[in-house]
Amino acid sequence: MRILVTGFEPFGKDTENASWEAVSRLPRHILTEDGDITIMTARLPVVFATGPDALRAAIAEHEPDAVIAVGEAGGRTDITPEKIAKNIADARIPDNAGAQPRNERLDDGEPELLTRLPNAQIVAMFQAMGLPASESENAGEYVCNAIFRAVLTSFAGPAGFIHVPAARSQGLATVGEETDRDGAPAQPNLSFTFADLTRALTLVCRILATNGNRAE
Repeated sequence: MRILVTGFEPFGKDTENASWEAVSRLPRHILTEDGDITIMTARLPVVFATGPDALRAAIAEHEPDAVIAVGEAGGRTDITPEKIAKNIADARIPDNAGAQPRNERLDDGEPELLTRLPNAQIVAMFQAMGLPASESENAGEYVCNAIFRAVLTSFAGPAGFIHVPAARSQGLATVGEETDRDGAPAQPNLSFTFADLTRALTLVCRILATNGNRAE
């Protein structure tokens, strides 16, 4: 099975983005009882105008069987697979190109699209590993949600979005209200390391491979 996993470049005033730090550490090949998994990765810009195009280019280049888009949520302490991609862009801060859309539609489609990842199974497996996890119904209204929306409209296979806490190699994230505007300031669960997040994403790849083989 070929799986494309994407993360984001840093944004705001931060020099790291936990999504890419985790994604970039993924193994390129995994051997399992359910077959071989090939993992391809792509680093997306935090830009409304070009992020979806970069995602579509990566899909066209790698021709994956499944796509997992990953972003960071600075106000959360759980790993949160997202359920709903909203048809809205409403940026609290400018993106990395300086654009700040307010209450704009992303496309001409439905108000909400649902993930095509097995979120309940993913959350249960994370919790069994001792990793705090829960399903989220709020992907925010920033570039993460735009990419979530783009992956569902641009790719027909298993696809979805996972938010990870904004872990840092040093210090705390300065961003965090892009998903939870009324939540606490960015205070990630410092027990998470980039290696923990990579381990979690590796498990998601294994789950998708197992489910894909069962479907066949």
